[in-house]
Amino acid sequence: MASNFWLVVGLGNPGRKYEDTRHNMGFMTADVLAERWSVAFSDHKGLALLGKGAMNLEGRSVKFFLAKPLTYMNDSGNAVASISAYYQIEPDHVVVIHDDMDLDFGRIKVKSGGSAGGHNGIKSIDKSLGTPKYARVRMGVGHARRGANAHDNTVNWVLGGFGPDQRKRLPEFLADGADAAESIIFHGLAKTQERFNGR
Repeated sequence: MASNFWLVVGLGNPGRKYEDTRHNMGFMTADVLAERWSVAFSDHKGLALLGKGAMNLEGRSVKFFLAKPLTYMNDSGNAVASISAYYQIEPDHVVVIHDDMDLDFGRIKVKSGGSAGGHNGIKSIDKSLGTPKYARVRMGVGHARRGANAHDNTVNWVLGGFGPDQRKRLPEFLADGADAAESIIFHGLAKTQERFNGR
């Protein structure tokens, strides 16, 4: 019997050295949701920090789990699959929040299914869940200059921090990401896409 809980997963890398990096947009957005809905994280099988809460919006209450995988980005799927299986949460009740280099900083796109777009965390989740059919909140971080060392540039870019201008805009951007995750749960994908994807 599938659970009526939702699972919201913010992707990132554990550890202090990754704390304020572009690749940790998902963690940072999950922290906003945790604060908003008073979710306390505790350890889930060493695979993730996991908390449970209820979102109360528009007279409705929806129960959800909030997760920050501790597996490092490339194995995020292990954490997501473990939590989904343990609490019997179907992929259509999973929302994954992650950084996206194909979008400019501050832009958000919401989608379900489709390609992983070179994002190793998403590739890992697709594989572990056996489907790409879960909702994704893509948080734009812009991309590194393309050049001879494109791979190194990309790695340094996603593991790099934000400039002063972006840092100023970050709280509002993270709040938007949290809003988008809530909107998927309360209003569905299509309405959320209308609200966020065109900005």
